[in-house]
Amino acid sequence: SHPVIAGFITASGILIAFSQLKHLLGVSAHGHTLPELLLSIGAHLGETSMITVIIGVSATAFLFWVRKGLKPALRGLGASPKLADVLTKAGPVAAVAVTTISVWLFGLNDKGVKIVGEVPQGLPPLTLPGLSPDLIGQLLMPAILISIIGFVESVSVAQTLAAKKRQRIDPDQELIGLGAANIGAAFTGGYPVTGGFARSVVNYDAGAETPAAGAFTAVGLAIAAVALTPLVYYLPTATLAATIVVAVLSLVDFSILKKTWGYSKADFTAVAATILLTLTMGVEVGVASGVGISILLHLYKTSRPHVAEIGLVPGTQHFRNIHRHNVETDPTVLSLRVDESLYFVNARFLEDLVQARVSEGCAIKNVILMFSAVNEVDFSALESLEAINQRLTELGIGLHLSEVKGPVMDRLQTTHFLHELNGRVFLSQYDAWRAMVPLADTDEAAE
Repeated sequence: SHPVIAGFITASGILIAFSQLKHLLGVSAHGHTLPELLLSIGAHLGETSMITVIIGVSATAFLFWVRKGLKPALRGLGASPKLADVLTKAGPVAAVAVTTISVWLFGLNDKGVKIVGEVPQGLPPLTLPGLSPDLIGQLLMPAILISIIGFVESVSVAQTLAAKKRQRIDPDQELIGLGAANIGAAFTGGYPVTGGFARSVVNYDAGAETPAAGAFTAVGLAIAAVALTPLVYYLPTATLAATIVVAVLSLVDFSILKKTWGYSKADFTAVAATILLTLTMGVEVGVASGVGISILLHLYKTSRPHVAEIGLVPGTQHFRNIHRHNVETDPTVLSLRVDESLYFVNARFLEDLVQARVSEGCAIKNVILMFSAVNEVDFSALESLEAINQRLTELGIGLHLSEVKGPVMDRLQTTHFLHELNGRVFLSQYDAWRAMVPLADTDEAAE
């Protein structure tokens, strides 16, 4: 569900930002959850490098200003919109260049500033992946988990970025693209490929509009790997951390908590649980819990379907909820509109509801189930309908269906239910009403 995805993205953004804090402080720290990161950073605060802090804070402040203030400032100085846009997007490149030159010029790497260092030059060779049975047995379950996490993460960030531009994505095509990329990575010794949060947002902030951005990035990386790696030797890791922090914090959106709290407490619970579990137990648990919570939320919402008792709106052929509208009813007829497909989770709910309404001694002689909103009846629901029919037959009450959709009727016709039904199936609820309430014809004639 979208609220769960929003919660997962928010928590992931926070985790990524805090994981970069150690680089901004110049300390050694580790951890995959928020408590682990905070405890580890706290234990190493004494190792903080003030020069690294100055570089990291300055780069972070500059990048935040670039995002919000540089473009208006350039426009105020008379720059054209296109030039201002290009210079704004080049802001991170300027931060990288200035800090790299500063470290090299003043020898800051000898004063505690951690740098990227030597990057292997050249492209990776083509290799065949290991296919030994022992290796496959060891990696099978981790590979399945990695693929699920990679797909969910990729689709989550893709949906978020697409929404910012009012676009839509095709998850099937995303899965095909990820599969093809991972097959290619297997022959170059690469890591599992996924649409990571940090990289995707940095790419988005740089102005990427089409898949061509990925192609240009690949070409640029190939050129850099072959010829430009010496130039990033003095690049401080604090600058890279600042770039990532500024990018991922744009994904953090706590307003989803307020929105879901006001709209649906169930959705709020799902969002809050996903955020807390991701922060405290890690991304893997967060993804798994997000998927599980989405499924449980669906089961919960459909386990108690909305079933309205309806009556005829005077002067029309329309039927509405008796608790919301002034409608005509008849004490001998119980009309129920089922507003959910019937399946094993909610089948018993309808059965219990009808049982409660036709208690001993009531005046009801006919029950009409309006199926206009029912798209499917599974086998468990079919058994419940058979039980309802049998119970009503024993009480001398007719069971009727109205406005049954074609696919549902096709499925029911393959069973004995329609033959054993003690009532009829009507094309419309109004036809059923006229058949059950003869006075309706008399009233029409009088009018």
